[in-house]
Amino acid sequence: MNAVPQSIGDFDYIIVGAGSAGCVLANRLSADPSMKVLLLEAGGKDNNIWIKVPLGLFYLIGNPRWDWCYETEPEPACNGRRIPVPRGRMLGGSSSINGMVYVRGQPRDYDVWRQLGNAGWSWDDVLPYFKRSEDFALGGGDQLHGTGGELRVEDARVRWEILDAFRDAAEQVGIPKTNDYNAGNYEGSAYFHLTQRRGVRWSTASAFLKPAMSRPNLRVVTNALVDHLCLEGKRVTGVAFRQGDEAKTANARREVIVSAGAIGSPQILQLSGIGPGAVLERHGVAVHHDLAGVGENLQDHCQPRQLFRVRNTPSLNGIANSYMQRMRVGLEYMLFRRGPMAIGPATLTAFTRSDPTQDTPNIQYHVMPGAYPKLGEPPPAFPGFTASACNLRPTSRGYVRIKSGDPQAHPAIRYNYLSTPEDQRVAIDSIRLTRRIVHAPAMAKFAPEEILPGGNAESDADLLAAARESAGTVYHPVGTCKMGQDLLAVVDERLRVRGVGGLRVIDASIMPNLVSGNTNAPTIMIAEKGADMIKADARVGERIAA
Repeated sequence: MNAVPQSIGDFDYIIVGAGSAGCVLANRLSADPSMKVLLLEAGGKDNNIWIKVPLGLFYLIGNPRWDWCYETEPEPACNGRRIPVPRGRMLGGSSSINGMVYVRGQPRDYDVWRQLGNAGWSWDDVLPYFKRSEDFALGGGDQLHGTGGELRVEDARVRWEILDAFRDAAEQVGIPKTNDYNAGNYEGSAYFHLTQRRGVRWSTASAFLKPAMSRPNLRVVTNALVDHLCLEGKRVTGVAFRQGDEAKTANARREVIVSAGAIGSPQILQLSGIGPGAVLERHGVAVHHDLAGVGENLQDHCQPRQLFRVRNTPSLNGIANSYMQRMRVGLEYMLFRRGPMAIGPATLTAFTRSDPTQDTPNIQYHVMPGAYPKLGEPPPAFPGFTASACNLRPTSRGYVRIKSGDPQAHPAIRYNYLSTPEDQRVAIDSIRLTRRIVHAPAMAKFAPEEILPGGNAESDADLLAAARESAGTVYHPVGTCKMGQDLLAVVDERLRVRGVGGLRVIDASIMPNLVSGNTNAPTIMIAEKGADMIKADARVGERIAA
């Protein structure tokens, strides 16, 4: 490593992280040709063919070239298991390895954010930002959806008999069908809307970054691992990072925006001396600003898995175990961009209540036309499907904390899944509801047989034990740099880090509470709104200076 870091220059804005939020910010801020913008990404370019193929995520997750390959600390309420936490490590970040699912969350989610003291974050406030990004192929241009935006949203390009039957069965037990779960009430079952363009993954790198990369005022630097933020007193003035063995710096005339996600953003702040003082001192990091909430309040959607064997119908298991079927499916995708390779790990969803006392749907199904005990493991030979429900509003809270002053060392991640009675109750009730659906008349001809956890698990204690053994992430970590007014708040309602000048955090980590659904679309919305805030605050500053 060089003894003296090399400066790569001065920029108006430096964005750390080219993921779901960072790519949007880079596009929106560099749209002003007078602003010089730097985007730093720790991973490489998104130039692997499997990134573009929707089902290719099975080849990317767990590969350290494309995935940070995080895992939790032993989870006390999940039998001490370490649970994998996939996070994208390339341009596009996790939008380059996710399930491409487009879900906004319920209006009540954002109204609660506003009720917590975050002015400007109610549903009515954020809906225009969802619409701005959208190019909704299923009928946009109305009060709820947008057209002409960068983010293409399309219908799933494959249907499965077993999933159609699951929808029919769900309707028979009281869960209606819907064509648009993003229409506001979020009640019912539907095939997922997907961020794809004609069957190809449409990540934020494809949608927002690639069209902006020709701008002379935008510089994108990959394989740039941030060492720390540079501070002068209580103001951030730049970023120190590494490219291989070379130490480099970049100076920020206006602001640094950390957009490294719910795992990366608190780690970068803590490595820079911004965070809980006791944690920083324990690992030899000088405390520049003692901010208790950095890394706390970690939340995710926890999902126990339920697998079923079926008869008389095809599934992904048969395709995965047959060379000829794999060739047929591959040819179908190459010629028509349709078929099983055009989907992610889950194809069908349903939003409903785990019990009648819930005011709005509090669980979400991810239904997959294949029975996979664990992603990445060889599938069983028999046909089957997976129907698992996640708790949309968990009460368990965890943390992200550095374990070393070395930026290459992974932080300690603990979700504390299933650590509260409320979350345990939802898990038990969800498993029972899934069984009601699977045993409804519409599923009878497929003779479904529960493989995991198995029909012998009947009591509350048995079902909770099964949940503890099978539960895992739905890949929605949020909340570790929460927006708010309380003692754990890290950013204010304009996403400025409290007590530190020239610094914002703009990504999923600022969510005070989880949204009731998948988190990629809300993260893009946060970046859209954050970009407007940055530009508006800059105009105010210019008027004051004048």
